Amino acid sequence: MNNENRSIDAKTLRRWLAEGRKVTVLDIRKPADRAEWFIPGSMHVDAYDALKVNDPNALAHVELPGGIPVVTVCGMGRTSSVAARQLTTRGIDAFTLEGGMKAWSTAWNTADIALVKDVYVIQLRRTGKGCLSYLIGSGREAAVLDASLEPHVYRELAADRGWRITRVVETHVHADHLSRSRRLAEMSAAELHLPEQDRVSFPFIAIRDGDFIPVGATGLKAFRTPGHALESTSYLLEGQAKPDARLFEGQLLFTGDTLFLRGVGRPDLGADKNGARDRATMLYKSLQRLLSLQPSTLILPGHHSEPIAFDGEPLASTLGELRAKLPILSESAFVEQILSRIPPTPPNYLKIAQLNEADTIPEGDPNDLEAGANRCAVS
Repeated sequence: MNNENRSIDAKTLRRWLAEGRKVTVLDIRKPADRAEWFIPGSMHVDAYDALKVNDPNALAHVELPGGIPVVTVCGMGRTSSVAARQLTTRGIDAFTLEGGMKAWSTAWNTADIALVKDVYVIQLRRTGKGCLSYLIGSGREAAVLDASLEPHVYRELAADRGWRITRVVETHVHADHLSRSRRLAEMSAAELHLPEQDRVSFPFIAIRDGDFIPVGATGLKAFRTPGHALESTSYLLEGQAKPDARLFEGQLLFTGDTLFLRGVGRPDLGADKNGARDRATMLYKSLQRLLSLQPSTLILPGHHSEPIAFDGEPLASTLGELRAKLPILSESAFVEQILSRIPPTPPNYLKIAQLNEADTIPEGDPNDLEAGANRCAVS
């Protein structure tokens, strides 16, 4: 926190929200900028243009809860500083979020999923970006799936539970965030597992369909599910929920970007028109394979399309619930529907994919590449 400039960094705001501290987050961006991504629970007022020209009455009409601090937010943290100063002159304890939503891109929270047989899963959620990664612990060992946060986050969480990270696993080569998996594996002296493919230029243990990755007393079984990417792979974890757990009994399936809670993975990134059609056909077949699993199978996806609240509630659904929401379509109808609903291309996806293939960390702030809403899903 910077009292002189009345600013607060994303790490501190993340901690406040995780602790349940009372704070009003005031988003002053234009409605179109807020539409795709925002801080959960934030209050919105369309004051950006007025603040940009230093209108002293830009926030005069805004009513705020008394007695609790206010954190103002914009895209980069500049215009929100004007908002914080105006509120301060009104006697309000106001701060601006340093770096704005760009800095918030790496903010995260967690939700626990407890299983029998000393098996636990922690869902780590990049709350602004929607990326979901997983820390799976059994006995004294742990695996990390789709690491999108800095390695120290996973290492510290594992150490708190008495686990040692022995394996780091990816569902595919990502194009929406910079993978931290290789660095995490190196720092943890862990094995690095990626689906078999010829895209990346660094050493890894290739995972093929049906392979089993042991983690303590449990493990992950690989299901090759191409469509979003040619190498896309889902992983099945056996286990039953504890009787007092908030979730469901049965298997857990980590679906990466193949199957989401409100859609499926887009098949077009990095492909031409014919390639996207071929991959949409593959996706249909992959989904049919997954839908044949037990209805009680708990689906844990690789992304979520909306900002993720600090509520500790896992983002998950049973396969039976998802199956009921999916329309019954023929292969040809599915392909046509998916291709007709492709969302706008995410920014920087080609650059991010190339960096992940080479495992190169870009110079400067990675948020320059990663900031923005997630657009991996077709719904």
